[in-house]
Formats: sequence, structure tokens, C-alpha cells
Amino acid sequence: MSAKTSSAEMRIRNIGIIAHIDAGKTTVSERFLYYTGVIHRMGEVHDGQAQMDWMPQEQERGITITAAVTTLPWRHHEIHLIDTPGHVDFTVEVERSLRVLDGAVVVFCAVGGVEPQSETVWHQADRYRIPRLAFINKMDRPGADFAACLTQMREKLGCVPLPIQLPLGQEDRFEGVVDLVRMQAVRWHSDDLGATFEAAPITGDLEGEARAARLRMIETLADHDDAMAEIFLAEREPSPEDLLAAVRRATLKNTLVPVLCGSALRNKGIQPLLDAVCDFLPAPAELPPVAGFNPKTNEPLTVERRKDAPFCGVAFKVQLWEGRKHTYLRIYSGQIATGDAVYNSSKGAHEKIARLLKLHADKKERLQRASAGDIVGVVGLKLATTGDTLCTVAHPVVFESMRFLTPVISIAVEPKTSQDQEKLTDILSRMVEEDPTFSVSQDPETGQTLLSGMGELHLDIKIDILRREYNLPVNVGKPQVVYRETLAQAGSASEVFERSFEVDGKGKALYAGITLRGEPLPRGAGVVYANEIVPTPEAPALNPEWLRAAEQGVREALVNGPATGYPMVDLKVALLDVQWREGQTDAMAVHIAAGQAFRRLCEKTRTLTLQPIMSLEVVTPEEFTGTVIGDINARSGRVEDLEKRQNRAIVKARVPLTRMFGYSTELRSLTEGRATFSMSFLTFDVP
Repeated sequence: MSAKTSSAEMRIRNIGIIAHIDAGKTTVSERFLYYTGVIHRMGEVHDGQAQMDWMPQEQERGITITAAVTTLPWRHHEIHLIDTPGHVDFTVEVERSLRVLDGAVVVFCAVGGVEPQSETVWHQADRYRIPRLAFINKMDRPGADFAACLTQMREKLGCVPLPIQLPLGQEDRFEGVVDLVRMQAVRWHSDDLGATFEAAPITGDLEGEARAARLRMIETLADHDDAMAEIFLAEREPSPEDLLAAVRRATLKNTLVPVLCGSALRNKGIQPLLDAVCDFLPAPAELPPVAGFNPKTNEPLTVERRKDAPFCGVAFKVQLWEGRKHTYLRIYSGQIATGDAVYNSSKGAHEKIARLLKLHADKKERLQRASAGDIVGVVGLKLATTGDTLCTVAHPVVFESMRFLTPVISIAVEPKTSQDQEKLTDILSRMVEEDPTFSVSQDPETGQTLLSGMGELHLDIKIDILRREYNLPVNVGKPQVVYRETLAQAGSASEVFERSFEVDGKGKALYAGITLRGEPLPRGAGVVYANEIVPTPEAPALNPEWLRAAEQGVREALVNGPATGYPMVDLKVALLDVQWREGQTDAMAVHIAAGQAFRRLCEKTRTLTLQPIMSLEVVTPEEFTGTVIGDINARSGRVEDLEKRQNRAIVKARVPLTRMFGYSTELRSLTEGRATFSMSFLTFDVP
């Protein structure tokens, strides 16, 4: 800790709770709020009363849709917590939350283990190098298997789990945890909703198992921490303080993942998890400086995470409340106060902080000042959108931008009355600003308004918001899939643009000839454009403006494929030749000829229509395995893996999105409501 870093800064924790849907994230958050004294009555997700699920749509469906922010006090620490969604349609909420967090608690279901969305959010956290804790929840459920979860973490996530607890019984016999650091058996009292617990020495048969597990923990730590290796080689018994310090060092280096367990719904295991957040996850000041670049010179630079440094932060979310734009802001350095002017370096514009807010889900509390490490709400930023950097004019910086998935499904909407068309357009533009994975466009042929999103549930929520929050009834068309096109084979084509016309009574001619070669690329490769004209003494280098015009003409033609009108992807286009005439060739002629040459190329080589292909995972009782696989085959899907886990089967397949509408209803019917599934976008391809 530097001399300029205060003890208060060292006691801040910015964490998120991430997991697969229904692993128990929001229930864990609710217990965090209760045991830290923020709320005095626990609400349950299944009753629609959880504090962090404040949207009506969340309360009715029992799922988290939007990331919610709150602040918790624990052991003289200030924990800024973001509870994120687990459903794949709302992955954007996880992405932009992880972008600004310093640590994460990953919740796994003790029965389901590492599920598909668990892998997705884990790798999102990998991308931002976020230290993590793992909490294996639902240890009281039939089929709970702590050891199997650890194995799946190693095999599926490629991490090194470090169990610092063992479950004290499991399934209906689960009563607490074994603390391997202090060698205690911890049992919770049920008469006070788990607010108190007893820690006692380990006795009986459990003692031998606990000592063996503790030795494995020490050996794993010694492999990843030099100080613990010295203690281990000297055959000294490490103290609890030695172990806690070693676990913290390894966690901050991202070499180990401490694993705890419990049952949030049964109020067991939450207080040790809060302790672990304070003990093992980093304070903002402990992390490396934030990398960015100077927007004026494009030179790389870093920002120290200090309160006494110039102000800078990232706007990571936009939300409309009561008709006003609220921006969620993570402050990396410096301080801001109500009324301050700030510089939006991403937009090159000046903005003003009209109001600062401390957030608790949908509740707000006014602040006068905020500083490095804080996550706050801001009112008054007119131009800021998700991912924008805010700083001072004297010290401009732009941080790494965020990446978001492309919408894959669309529906047509129209207002019930023509008088509401302008209102619909205005509301949709605000909703697009809130959600980077939601887009609005016009069908050029029908004039319909098209809403595009990540899945049926995503768009269903948007329509519900239109009708309920904005009191705007709309007609909705059937979901339509977003397609892509690519070349079917390699080939080349030439096209000449030649035109004569009069300007001010004088004849003028334009001429340009373009030769292109195209070839398909592997799926996911995108578009590659190359200038393969080699200058020679007889044919010196062409006008750079013409070359830019040729590329622009090709790229504009790529936007609308000849078969479907959707963008073309996964191909390479090479410019082979530009024919020109003195006084007749200019950039406009080259631009037009390039677009025409590309369309001729598509005619000669033909194009393929690519559909969104989804990654599907179905968890079903074994007796329905054949039925589920048969249904997937009937939907033109391809089963890629079949895994048996206890009395359940996990079927993994790739399926075209066009055949998956209404699948949740059909799956319930086929399996008597006992199977679950998750689906995420995989690639654009031919089914």
C-alpha cells in the first residue's frame, strides 16, 4: 500500500455475483443484505419479493433481468455489490458489470455444477482478469455433490479450485460447513434465520477427513505461493493468519479460486462468504493501473487508482427512471462532486454532473461527493452511453471499449394507432440507449419497425416494458431471424463503369474498370479486404484516393447480400486491377465500379445464406433422453455430446434458431415439465 493510499480505500470491495440462471445469485444477494443489516426482512425470489429483483418483469418471472447495484457494510468494509442476470439473453448486463468490477463471487448449483451460462460468465471474467471466489450453493438439495462440482471446475473452466471449506453433511442432512482454515465445524441456528451460528472443534470420523482436506489445501497453496512453500518445506504448521494471507495472494494473482459452500435459501454459509469477500478479493488500490490511451495523440497511458489523482471513470450502464436518464459510473481515480463539469473523452464533449446518487436497487440516495473506488449513479449526463470514459479536460484518457454480441432475432412492431408512431419512435430510441444488444431498424421494403435482440425472452421483456411502463399498446409480428450471406465458392469478376453527360453545356465522361477476386473464409472469420495490385514501372502506384474509393465501394456492397439483403460475412475480397483513363477516372467512378464488380462477383460465384446456429444444452431425466434427442434431430439439430450425471442426461447440440421458436413449451410437454435447457448464439452457418 502506497503512502497516498488511505485505509478507507483499502476497505472498499467492488464485487459482482455471477452464475447460471437459477443457481441462486439473487438469493445470495438477499442474504448479504439481511446479514449486513441493510434490510430487516428477507424476501424470496420465488415470491417476487427479493430486493435486487425490483422490476415487475423480474418479480413475475422469478429471474434477474437487469444488473442491480447496492452497498453493504461488513467488518468495517464497504462492499459495492452488483447482482447480475443468469439468463443468456441478458449477458450484456454481466459484460458491462464485469468491465468495472474488481472481484466476483461465482455461484454454482451443487446439483447442476458448471452449467453453460456458468462457463460463459466465467470466461467473461477471464477476459477482464477478475479475481474470483466460488460458492457452491444448494448443498441441501437432492443430488448435491460438492466433489463433482470441484471436478467440473477443473475440467470445464480450466481453473485450480481451492476448497477452504467442506460441507457438513449434504442433501437433507446438510447442517453447516467445516472451516479448513481454523479447523472448526460451523452450524447455523434456524430459529433466527441463520443470523447466528456456532463454531466448535471437529470431532469423530469427520476429523480425519478434515485433516486430509486441510493438508491438500496447504499443498495446493504451497504450489502457488512462495511464503506457504517455505512453511510447508520447513514442516511447520501454518497458522490461520498464514493461510488467509496465502489464499489472498494466490487469489489476487488469479492462480487459485477459493471455494466455499452452503445453502442460501436455508440461510447457511453466507457470513463466511462475506468474510471471504473481505479477506480474499482486492481493494481497488491493490489492482494494477488502468490502461488507456490519450485521445489527442493515441499514445498509451495508465491511470493510477488513487483518490488524489485527476478524476476519471467509466459510464457502464444507462437506465431511464421516471423519465430521466441515469448513468451508472465507476470512478477509477480522483473525485467528483455535484455540479462538477466533466469531459466525455469518448464523445469529445463536455458534460455536467447535475446529481450524484448512492444506489440500492431501484432506490436512490443523494450524495455530494464520490471518489476513487466508488460506483454511483449520475443524473445530468446527456451524451454518455455504455462504455464512455469521463475525465478532466486537462488529463484526457479513453479506456478500453466494451464488446457486445450481435442481435440474432427480430420482431415487427407497430402502434395500435397511427397517432402513437412518433411516441413509439422516441421510446424505442431511449430503450436502445439503455441496452447495447437491442436495436431498432426499418424494413426498407415494408416500412415496418423491426426490434432485434438476443432471444425470444429478451424481446418479450421489451414489449412488456412498452405496454406496461410506457402505456403504449403495440401490435407484434412473429419473430424473424437475422441472416447473413457469404460466397459459395472462389471466383473473380470485372466490371466497367462508363458514363457520358453534360455539365454547363460541356460534355464530360466518367470511366473506371475494376477486377476483384473473392473467396469464402471459415465461419467466424469476418470480412477481409486486400489490395493485391503490385506496382510496376509500366503501371506505377495508383492514386491512393482511388484505392480508398474502391475499398469503400466494396464494403458498402457487402452491407446488402444479393439473396436476402442481409450483410455478407466470412469472405475475402481482393482488388486485382483498376483500369483508368486520363481525365475521365475519379474516386466516384472507381467507387461505383467497385460496387458493381462485387455484385457481379456474387452472381458468378453464387452466395450461401447463413442462419444463426445456437448452442443448446438440455438437462433431462434419463428416461426422456431418447425423446429429447429425437426432437432435436427433427429440428435439424446435431447432437454433439451426451453426458450422464447421476440420474440425469445432459444433451449438447447445435441447432438452427429458425427451428427453436416455442421450444420451451414443447420441451415441457415432452418431459412432463422435468427438463430444463439453455441456449446461446454460436455462429452463423448453413444448417
